[in-house]
Amino acid sequence: MHIIDKKGAFERVANGQTVALELGCGNFRRDPAAIGIDLMDYPSVDLVGDVFEVLGHFPDNSVERISSSHFMEHVSDLPRLLAELSRVLIPAGRIFAIVPHFSNSFYYSDPTHRSPFGLYTMAYFCEQRIFSRDVPSYALGVPMVLDKVHLRFKSIRPRYLSHAIKRFFGLIVNSSTWMMERYEENLCWIFPCYEIHMELHKKDAADPSAVRAKD
Repeated sequence: MHIIDKKGAFERVANGQTVALELGCGNFRRDPAAIGIDLMDYPSVDLVGDVFEVLGHFPDNSVERISSSHFMEHVSDLPRLLAELSRVLIPAGRIFAIVPHFSNSFYYSDPTHRSPFGLYTMAYFCEQRIFSRDVPSYALGVPMVLDKVHLRFKSIRPRYLSHAIKRFFGLIVNSSTWMMERYEENLCWIFPCYEIHMELHKKDAADPSAVRAKD
């Protein structure tokens, strides 16, 4: 697929600038300072093309932060995506990602969704210092660390009362990692979660050893 560089984004990188990226920005870019990437040519998009082809044009260690909202679930090869993101990130560079939780019924309505996400999904591919539950490690070569996971509960408009109740419930669930783990194990199909907010960073030489999940 041909990549369309609408605003000279590749030239900025070629000139040695460290940039920020927003993946799958669609028609609304949440980070105005970021280079917007999307498969569709919306006005807010800077680089139009397949995400793997676009990322392939970025040199190693050229991006300071990467954000995405409801994008990663559309990618069928999550390990490959994480490997590319870690390659282009500078040491200690950060990823901020929002994805639907697997208990969100709207997830299954979209036929373009490929990858479901739960509380532990990223722990299978990254080092983590959050959860007490160990999971197998499938991508130990990716130098990424999972720093934060937040479960967000909400209802769409105009269900304001339901939204308020779910937000209050979310405060209880997110009060501790223990509560989040107990929620997903026992209650997620009774009180579905809308989405997951995650933060990760790329390890650098000064990063202390993280607790690796056990095989």
